[in-house]
Amino acid sequence: MSKNTLELLFSRASNRFMELEAKLNDPAFHKSAEFATESKEYRTLNDKLAKFKELEKLRKELKHLEELALSEDQEIFAMAKQEKLELLNRLQPMEMELIRSFTPRDPNDSKNVILEIRAGTGGEEAALFAQDLARMYMMYAKDRGFRCENINLNPTGRGGYKEAIFLIESADGGNEEIGAYGTFKFESGVHRVQRVPLTEASGRIHTSAVTVAVLLEAEEVDVLIKQEDLRIDTYRASGHGGQHLQKTDSAVRITHLPTGIVVQRQDERSQLKNREKAMKFLRAKLFELARQEQECKIASNRKKQVGSGDRSEKIRTYNFPQDRITDHRIGLNVHNIQDVLNGNIGFMIQALQSEDDKNRLLE
Repeated sequence: MSKNTLELLFSRASNRFMELEAKLNDPAFHKSAEFATESKEYRTLNDKLAKFKELEKLRKELKHLEELALSEDQEIFAMAKQEKLELLNRLQPMEMELIRSFTPRDPNDSKNVILEIRAGTGGEEAALFAQDLARMYMMYAKDRGFRCENINLNPTGRGGYKEAIFLIESADGGNEEIGAYGTFKFESGVHRVQRVPLTEASGRIHTSAVTVAVLLEAEEVDVLIKQEDLRIDTYRASGHGGQHLQKTDSAVRITHLPTGIVVQRQDERSQLKNREKAMKFLRAKLFELARQEQECKIASNRKKQVGSGDRSEKIRTYNFPQDRITDHRIGLNVHNIQDVLNGNIGFMIQALQSEDDKNRLLE
């Protein structure tokens, strides 16, 4: 697939390059409004075509090594085998980089996200798995250099989470190409777990579900919220008694009347801080609602994409008895669940990004 895709890209890039070259050779074109844009495109294509030629040169070397590997001389055979492996390790990343360079980027990829994890079907076992997922995402995010902030944690008595909401901020102020949203956007959906709960004496396998939503962090300029559309209630936050008991109405509940969306925060001692966090979450919810409505209008080929992000869609199953994780969107099966839950999910995210890149190119 990669070779055919690259050959098609090379053909199109070459044709466009020659078209631009003919324009740039015309002195009259230098005075046109399109000159700056198209001369920049020309330089970019020139760099890409140079990489194509380098890739083709490496492919010829690979073909030569494959012929040498057929030699009956054991010394030549061993040398060719080793050099072939080293060459493949150079070729594959180069192919992916070239494909990605031609892929239209999502302008939101570098932005911050609000990650919402909720226990679904399965009671306490679902809450425990929600905690597992929250820990997995936080470990991976911190490993990527993202900054993480708790917006709301609603723990259960046994260490699980009924709800866990985090703000994940892209590194370097969101200037990198693939930031928090580009990293986590394919995690939206239903995550199903099959395992024997610690509380299950008979050893019976239970199936539980956790929903994950990945919301773009929205600024005030992104979403217009009218004050008259809000009902804001304050109440006393639930505490643990003694010195931790809240004696003021610091918890905040905000209802957006036109949509019926309700957000509430109580983890800060200050009512003002809880209100700020609640408004941040509300903006993200409303922005996501508007974004989905817009995409429904323009994305008639939505089914081609990796996932719609609909939280009713089962995207992944974590089967503990078989030590297997299945991503149902791309048919990916991996083993060693504990390693994944320890934050090593980069290979799954890269596989989803690559599939999305392919789909964007097909479009």
